[in-house]
Amino acid sequence: MRTIVAATAALSLLAGVPALAAPCKDAKGRFAKCPEKPAKPTRCKDAKGKFAKCGTPGSKPA
Repeated sequence: MRTIVAATAALSLLAGVPALAAPCKDAKGRFAKCPEKPAKPTRCKDAKGKFAKCGTPGSKPA
């Protein structure tokens, strides 16, 4: 009886592995490659330490 329970538990764990490998799904519910995360926008600060638009004179990336 213990062998049957152990085998059933092992099979249930193996069935869940593909869901962990590719968590993203397309519109039809099929597993798909996940899109890459967008890069964080660059913030700039002026000479006084306040946030400013990048490209303004005296601004540096923070």
